[in-house]
Amino acid sequence: MNKTIASSQTFEKKETLESTAVGMTFKDVLTTVKMGIVNSNLITAFTGVWLALYYTQQSLSSFIFPVLFVLAGTGLVIAGGCSLNNYIDRDIDQLMKRTQERPSATGKLEGRKVLAMGMVLSLTGLAALLAASQTAALFGFIGLIVYVMIYTMWLKRTHSINTIVGSVAGAVPPIIGWAAIDPSLNSPVPWLLFMIMFLWQPPHFLALAIKRVEEYRRAGIPMLPVVAGFEITKRQMIIYVAVLVPTSLLLYSLGVIYTAAAAILGFGWLALAVYGLYTGNTVKWSRIMFVASLNYMTLLFIAMIVSTLF
Repeated sequence: MNKTIASSQTFEKKETLESTAVGMTFKDVLTTVKMGIVNSNLITAFTGVWLALYYTQQSLSSFIFPVLFVLAGTGLVIAGGCSLNNYIDRDIDQLMKRTQERPSATGKLEGRKVLAMGMVLSLTGLAALLAASQTAALFGFIGLIVYVMIYTMWLKRTHSINTIVGSVAGAVPPIIGWAAIDPSLNSPVPWLLFMIMFLWQPPHFLALAIKRVEEYRRAGIPMLPVVAGFEITKRQMIIYVAVLVPTSLLLYSLGVIYTAAAAILGFGWLALAVYGLYTGNTVKWSRIMFVASLNYMTLLFIAMIVSTLF
């Protein structure tokens, strides 16, 4: 109870700073929209576009405008969703070292400005996706609703399943990209891309949760390491990576280059995940696991694109 009161008082104090906060800078805007997340998701969205062109044997020149609209729309929707996430989480962000300097948490950006920015970016992004295809807009809307309303507003503060449900939102960009070229989504490829991204996210974010477990505990966020401990978390991470490896190999039709890369990256990450059961320094291992997850995702999707060039 005392922690809750303290959190409320801290939040109220921060909110009073809004009226005297200095004007926003371009860096504040980039921080609020979480450009790192935007860029990483654009990679997966572009891969969806590229593979759709490859498998349907169509040229990029025939889809210039749908591709431009889908990439711009995806980036804007994600930026809008991240802004709304910052608006909603500005109270608990103040309690975590990783997030306490966000402009929305410090009061440098007023809450109403963050909310307005999130709404404008989201709606503009959905309009751009609609210009690409109705299917792209539909999945963009689904991803936005899952991330903002189901994950951020509800499950993040109430249940450790938040990581799994939130993974749905992070897994739709490849489908959105594919839908700009082939709105029917009849091919299994976009759904495999979805599953790869869905399975990748829990071990990625659980590694971060282990590394920042005390911050999540202080903020009252029921991440799995907080409510169940490190050992159960490690085992769940292993399960996700173990399922991810064969799932990624189902795209063997991309050829030897991709298949070899997927096998090496996948089994390497799986070995690192299993090593977590035997390490004496779990926090250090979680840092390595987190970085490895970022490298895995980036290199795997690059391998998908490169493999189509040979």
